[in-house]
Amino acid sequence: MPATPDAQLERPQALKIPNDVYEKELRRLQGELVKLQRWVKTTGARVVIIFEGRDAAGKGGTIKRVTEYLSPRVARVVALPRPTEREESQWYFQRYIQHLPAAGEMVLFDRSWYNRAGVEKVMGFCSPEEVQRFMRQCPIFENMLVEDGIYLRKYWFSVSDDVQFERFQKRLDDPLRQWKLSPMDLESITRWEDYSRAKDDMMVHTDTPTAPWHHVLSDSKKQARLNMIAHLLDSLPYHDVPEADPITLPERPPSTGYVRPPVSVSGYVPDHAATILADAKKRTGSKKKK
Repeated sequence: MPATPDAQLERPQALKIPNDVYEKELRRLQGELVKLQRWVKTTGARVVIIFEGRDAAGKGGTIKRVTEYLSPRVARVVALPRPTEREESQWYFQRYIQHLPAAGEMVLFDRSWYNRAGVEKVMGFCSPEEVQRFMRQCPIFENMLVEDGIYLRKYWFSVSDDVQFERFQKRLDDPLRQWKLSPMDLESITRWEDYSRAKDDMMVHTDTPTAPWHHVLSDSKKQARLNMIAHLLDSLPYHDVPEADPITLPERPPSTGYVRPPVSVSGYVPDHAATILADAKKRTGSKKKK
């Protein structure tokens, strides 16, 4: 008996992970990411990680957790703006090639060349012929990267329509996150099925044995972050590379008589922290008197 539309849309229930469990495991995984970074730097490995998915699917938050304790000289995040007029006249993959890693580098693409198969296709920013050309060339392009020794990992963050709308609403109500609501984000609400069809078509053409897609259920941000980072670490042949020389702090040499100039002769920023601390103490004192 064929599956009903509702059955086809069934998703595993998002896990509610307690903060203490989440923080402990995230800390452990981030420690492993530091080891991965040292391995990449020592061996000259090249790693490319692609983060794709619907708007508000949790890509940005996961990228922050991946890079939180990594050196920006080793792990770079690439989030490109819309192409310039000159870039629009180039071969489509050309603007991305310049951001690929050299030896000893990791590059995290916060959206990537897959814009062509998603937003550009749905919003009509490219022609059907350009989309079909992308579908033919993309597997070849990615195969060239892998053949040249680059570790390519592609993650699709999958969020349900209800959770996406809820996250959009939170952004709308939060002045610190309103900047995340772009016209394209709002358009994605009314074009949910168009984006779904585009994503399905993209997967048919670009989910290859050489460069497979890895789907990340992201209705729970905590669950998505832990699952994605754990998978990345398990998929790479890294190992702990000890420091060549143990790090030790040198002894401070004896003073030669240097005296720092007084604070008053330098232009320090106002002590805003002291002001708010004093105000907080005053409020606390007023409440105790009452």
